[in-house]
Amino acid sequence: MTSLPPARTSRAPRRALALALLFGALGAAVVLVAAGQVWSESTASFAQGTLPVSAEGGDVGGLPSALALVALATLVAVFAVRRAARLAVAGLLTLSGAGTLVAALLGASDTGALEEKAAKASALAGTDIGSVDVTLWPYLSAAGGALLLLAGVLALRYGRDWPSMAGTGRYERSPRKARRAPAKVDPERSEDLWKALDRGEDPTRGTA
Repeated sequence: MTSLPPARTSRAPRRALALALLFGALGAAVVLVAAGQVWSESTASFAQGTLPVSAEGGDVGGLPSALALVALATLVAVFAVRRAARLAVAGLLTLSGAGTLVAALLGASDTGALEEKAAKASALAGTDIGSVDVTLWPYLSAAGGALLLLAGVLALRYGRDWPSMAGTGRYERSPRKARRAPAKVDPERSEDLWKALDRGEDPTRGTA
């Protein structure tokens, strides 16, 4: 009797492929959207009073967005390579996802962008800022990085069983067609003689 576990195992790479594509696309989208949102808010204090300041993800740093784009590109590249190259690309995808996650979490506690905004607002270097309020966006960006990381882990685990665009018959050069045998020439028909001469054939061959 055949057992069920092998059948389930055979479906695992296909499920992993679907999940990796979903996690990769969703994770990259979340990170890129989060980069244009406000990550932190505060107030700048100077002689005339206070002024609200805020910093977007792009102000804090462009590393999460850059790594998310790298991760998305490597996810596509997984299907263009095979064997050891696929393992290397999957590893790069995993590292890009992990880097996105860490960079977003570090950005949540970074006040450098707020201090720079405060200095520009007051036209004074070293302007103090008040308490900092961190929004959900840096943590959503970190969640996007976590999805990219999961896509990389799936690629490392099941990528060797995924289909590849390289080496398929569609892209291989077709073999040369066999050269056709010369047409028979009827020495009694002048048009056959002229056609043979046009083809570079000897119309007298085989007529002796």
